[in-house]
Order: sequence, then structure tokens, then C-alpha cells
Amino acid sequence: MAKILIVDDDPQLRKSFQKILVEEGYTLQTASTGEAGICSMEQNSPDLVIMDVRMPGINGLEAFKAMHKLDSKLPVIIMTAFGTTDTAIEAIKAGAFDYILKPFDIPEILNLIEKALQAGSFMHSKVQINASPENTSTDALVGKSQPMQEIYKSIGRVAPTDATVLIRGESGTGKELVAKAIYNHSLRSDKSFLVINCVAIPETLLESELFGYEKGAFSGAANRRIGKIERANKGTIFLDEIGDMPFSIQAKILRLLQEKSIERLGGHNPVTVDVRIIAATNRDLEKAVACGKFREDLYYRLNVVSLRLPKLNEKKDDLPVLTEYFMEKFSRKMNIPYPGITDNARDALFEYPWPGNVRELANTIQKALIFSQGCPLEKKDIIHATQEKNDKTAGKEGIDDEHFDKLFQEWVKKKITLSSCDNLFDSIMDSLAGVITREALNFTSGNRSQAAKLLGISRPTLISKIDKYKVKIKTSAY
Repeated sequence: MAKILIVDDDPQLRKSFQKILVEEGYTLQTASTGEAGICSMEQNSPDLVIMDVRMPGINGLEAFKAMHKLDSKLPVIIMTAFGTTDTAIEAIKAGAFDYILKPFDIPEILNLIEKALQAGSFMHSKVQINASPENTSTDALVGKSQPMQEIYKSIGRVAPTDATVLIRGESGTGKELVAKAIYNHSLRSDKSFLVINCVAIPETLLESELFGYEKGAFSGAANRRIGKIERANKGTIFLDEIGDMPFSIQAKILRLLQEKSIERLGGHNPVTVDVRIIAATNRDLEKAVACGKFREDLYYRLNVVSLRLPKLNEKKDDLPVLTEYFMEKFSRKMNIPYPGITDNARDALFEYPWPGNVRELANTIQKALIFSQGCPLEKKDIIHATQEKNDKTAGKEGIDDEHFDKLFQEWVKKKITLSSCDNLFDSIMDSLAGVITREALNFTSGNRSQAAKLLGISRPTLISKIDKYKVKIKTSAY
């Protein structure tokens, strides 16, 4: 599990963090001074640092700057008990992930910790090109077809520049992976990379999330808050689903692109910000402009470099290599031998239209492997895996309990027939528990609190299962 370093001179606060975070499944390290925190960071390589501002010796801001020189992508959350928050804001401008005021609510700090760990993992991992599953533990862009070769060339050409990039393509084509690859190979790769989903954040919150706000800007704005764009200064912002961005906020993004400045909510002075913008959408922006739903001037500002990702149906030459990639990947994840695939199953993959593109292919292979462990994938396995989506879409003839029971019985029989382990019962139960845990996290987009609630278990119990079954939480694949 993730390692968290707490740096604070208050022993009671360190003790409280110890109790809370260990129960959540995190590994905890503590230090009482900034100097000790820097030494611990160098020796133990934590995934996240939570640090107080006022401490004996060097203060939290000085300690953060020293840590930032050692690892500029390490997420650091600054704590302060002082309402002015000037030092905390200075730390944010220098690259800290966020700050939080003492005293804080436990759900608030846990939510912030999850976001910081996800951001840190995202920035430290790299997208590899055409890597095989056994040679990478990170995300990869896979494909050797001509359309994909053009995408690789475009990434290589645009990455070293500061040009704004608009990535277009249907859902499941890999837009976020391409954005991350551009960042990995850019001149800003040692700076922050923040992902903002313009659909996931409610419209009423999106403006303050992006631009921040001044004290008294609205009811409840007790202190100044730095927005995500200002936090990413010198780095890169990925605006996902920008075609769904509210019209009122589009003007502020246009100003950012034109003038390199923003204004916080309730503020009157422009704040200079140096960020690179990468945007993505599955919308027809030309149609949206014609209908008055997207600003024409913003469209042209975004469309400096445009990359269109091919649909899976447009690069079917990549189906064999993608299939092998996902079979290898999920076989290793499920701890089963690579089973192989029959020609009939390959034909079924070619015949299917893949409306969900590469993401749907990945999910299909994973589902097929669950019900065909140890045996080569057959045509019926592919049909079963794709039929579930079709049935849900059609709203009829879905997989009922009786049908599922038969599929499950077939899987158990194959396990019993092919297994040679002594503790077969525990092995089968562990396989099921691992799949259930992973799918609950997938369904909730990695939100552990929601996944625990969905499964009817406590959050600490879920954390222990994530650790036991080595379940990896990621923001997205394709």
C-alpha cells in the first residue's frame, strides 16, 4: 500500500494520523522536524508527504522546497492552523499539491489523500509505446497499424513544443493515454500534470476548482483558495471532455490561452499562470460551434495541433496484437497461465463492431478469461463477454441468474479439473474475492469509500482486500 510521511512537531497529531491512516491500510512514517522529514523522504521514498508549516528549525515551506528539488513530482499537502494561509499559498505556487487548514475533518483529509496519491502515481508513471505486458507495469499505447504509426509520429513532433493540443476521438480510443504520453515526452515532464474532467465536476463547482477563489467570494469562502490551474503553474493541464465545458467557463479558458492569466472568483487582479493546455473531446466541436454551444474563438485557440485517434474498427490490423497484449496482461493479473485463443474466437473478435473501442476490447478479454481460466478462449467465451453489454443496451434477454450459475459452474469445473494446488477451495475463493474487489473499484472509478459501501463492507476491510489480492487502482486504461 501507499507510504505516507507525516512531518509535524505535534506528537498528538502524529499519533492521530497513525491511528487513522494505518486503519485505512496506509504505511505511515513520521518526523517531528523539517530536517528529519527531508532525511526520511530521502531514505524511505514516500508516495505522499503531509507537512505542517510552523515547526522548530526549518519551516514547512523550506522543507518542501528541499523535497521538491529531490523529487518534483512527489505530492506534498501543507497543513496550517493559521487563517491567513499566506505561507501555504506560497507553497502551492511553488508546486505543493494542496493545503488544508487545521483542524480538519477526517473524511476531508482522507479524500484529499486519495486525490494526491492518484496524482502522484499518474505523474510518476509513464506511457510506453508498443510495450509487451511482461516488460511494463505502466500504461501502454499498443498498435502497429498505419493509423497508430501516425499518432506516434504526431506525439513525437508535438511533445517537445509548448503548443496547445486538441485530442479527438470516440470514448475508449485512448485519449488520456495520448495526453499522458505527450506530457511524458515534453519539456515540462518534471513539472506537475493535473487532469480535470469537465463532466465529472458539477458546473457549480467547476469554476472554483479551476480558478480558485478569494476570501468572501461567496457564502462559505472563509479563506482564499488556489485553483487547479494556478497549482499547475509551469506544468501541464489536461482538460478532458472539454466539449462539455459550460459556456460560461469557456471564456475564462480563452483568456488563459490568450493572455496567460486568470482571475480567482471574487478577485479583481489578474494572476499570471504559465501552463500548457492539452484538451480532449469525443464531441463534434464544429457542430457545437454552429449550434452556439461552444465558442468559436476558443475552438480555434484549442485547435493549434489536432490529433484524431482512430476507432478500433479503423485499425483492425491491430486486433491481434491488442488481443495478445490484454490476454497476457490479465492472465498475469489473475495469476493464471496464459491460455491461448482459438481461431474461431479470433474470428468472433473481428466480426464484432466494437462500439466501445479499445476499452471495450480490454473489458471483453478480461471477462472471457474469468470464465475460461486454464483453457484457450473459444468463440462462445467472446460471445458471452460481449453479449452482456448488448443485452443491457437492448434491455432484454440479459444474463439471468440461471444463465450466470451455469457459466460459474463451468468455470469452477475447469478450475477443479486443471488445478494441481493443495488448497483448491481457498484458491478459488481468493480468485473470486480478487475479481469482486477489482470490479467494485472499476465500477466506482477507484473510489474506495463508494466501493466499500457498494460491497457492504467497511473501508478498512476493503483496503485489506486491495492489499491481499494486489488490486491496482488506476484512473483509466483506454
